[in-house]
Amino acid sequence: MRIVIAPQAFKGSISALNAAKAMEAGVLNVLPDADTYLIPVADGGDGTLETLVEGSSGSVRTALVTGPLGEQREALWGAMGDGVTAVIEMARTSGLALVPLDARDPLNSTTYGLGEAIAAALDEGFRRFIVGIGGSATNDAGAGMAQALGVSLLDSSGNNLALGGAALAQLDRVDLSGLDDRALESTLMVACDVTNPLTGPEGASAIYGPQKGATPDMVASLDSALGNFAEVVRRDLDVDVEHLQGSGAAGGLGGGMVAFLNAELRTGVDIVMDIVNIDEHLEGADLVITGEGELDYQTLYNKAPIGVARRAQALGIPVVAIAGTLGERYELVHDHGIDGALSIPTGPMTLDEASERAAELITRSTERMLRLMRTGAKVFGTL
Repeated sequence: MRIVIAPQAFKGSISALNAAKAMEAGVLNVLPDADTYLIPVADGGDGTLETLVEGSSGSVRTALVTGPLGEQREALWGAMGDGVTAVIEMARTSGLALVPLDARDPLNSTTYGLGEAIAAALDEGFRRFIVGIGGSATNDAGAGMAQALGVSLLDSSGNNLALGGAALAQLDRVDLSGLDDRALESTLMVACDVTNPLTGPEGASAIYGPQKGATPDMVASLDSALGNFAEVVRRDLDVDVEHLQGSGAAGGLGGGMVAFLNAELRTGVDIVMDIVNIDEHLEGADLVITGEGELDYQTLYNKAPIGVARRAQALGIPVVAIAGTLGERYELVHDHGIDGALSIPTGPMTLDEASERAAELITRSTERMLRLMRTGAKVFGTL
């Protein structure tokens, strides 16, 4: 029997790879002759860097970058084992979590550090990038990133713009002549799970600006600045990002990455599924086991277990899930390719205890699931 084991990390408890190993132990306790294939997965959000690096025998690197408020800081990025693919999470270079609550400043915060992290990976020979853009502190449409990579953003006097989203109101011309050629030679896939346009009532400033510290007046000025940015980019680069789905992600970074680097915006889970070659591993599989920390209705929104399940469902392969807990309306996953699910606690226990014992509990739950399935096969004659 060929069994593909493809869980997401159980956040705060166990990595995707170690969860997969724990599931494998449970499988082999019941089916010692099974052929198991461990494919740790992620959804493009928190944990993606670690999952892809660990699963590919890669390494975590550091880069000295400019933080969202202009401070110098070290940021982690991932070098996958293929020696070609770099994984960068903008939350580590320009993220909201890096800014104290009372210092949030969407007018002046910058993505410059993201560009520096990309440059660091380019220096080490990487030419394929997976960039996660969730959790941003910025509203600069990726202008800082572009400036770090050599793009000139000029005002009407020919001066370089200051960093930050507010400065885009003065943008008069975009000059790509200084853009790092290595960036243009690279493939960039942007993990983008929102569809917001760049401007307007559903745009970057209106929807996400307030959580970054924007007042209503700031939202209006930032939206206007992004509108000016879109107009200049349309004229100078012949790229229309204003109404592009996902261009409003991360304060307009989605649009900026398309405009400056010809990046592709895709759901994070689809990027990861393709990077780990999930379809190839699913060929000929008899069963897929996936899982995550909490399985609930939110799992439907491009979380990794659903991404795995949908790919398996298309091939007619049954899927079961092991979860830290089965949350609100978890049963909805049964309509999206997950045929059965179990939670790992075997009795009353605290979250801390469940987290500390995650590997053991995942193994036991997987074993329990396989024994139930084997019993069902005996009773009904087939799975």
